[in-house]
Amino acid sequence: MNEKRKPAIGVMGAAKDAPGDSDFARMASLAEKLGAAIADCGCVLVTGATTGLPDMVTRAARNHGALTVGISPAANEREHVEKYNLPLTPEAMVYTGFGLKGRNVVNIRSSDVVIIFGGGMGTLNEFTIAFDEGKIIGVLGGSGGVADHIAEIIDFARKPTRAQIIYSEDPERLLDECLRALGNSAG
Repeated sequence: MNEKRKPAIGVMGAAKDAPGDSDFARMASLAEKLGAAIADCGCVLVTGATTGLPDMVTRAARNHGALTVGISPAANEREHVEKYNLPLTPEAMVYTGFGLKGRNVVNIRSSDVVIIFGGGMGTLNEFTIAFDEGKIIGVLGGSGGVADHIAEIIDFARKPTRAQIIYSEDPERLLDECLRALGNSAG
């Protein structure tokens, strides 16, 4: 059987609980648009099975019909919930048992495209893995955190890469450009 596989879109972002009240509506809107775009393009969403922005995108993608996959740092469901205090929002869960940093490697390697949405130190770790592995990386500009500093991090590091970095403040346009780059790299 030679069916075409759906692209896996990894969304990496701040795993803190929801953004502050002043920014919640804007971030929720971005998450909704990104989740809907992933579903509308027939893609699979991959996240770190965590809270915050990735959870918001997961809920939106599921609501719009996308398959959602969570890559957990835990060895099993009980540890995922009790030790890491993480939600069971994704439809499919992969329990790595590798802890947070090990989970990040699996997260990135399981994604055809990596989207950076806000984020802190963990997201920066995911970005550097994707950068080193030559992934197509979409950066959702204006989403705060690490996402708003990627260009200066790349400039500062001055490290060669095969990664393709795509920037946009519009979630739908960002996903479209990333999928176009993925299509071009496959041919």
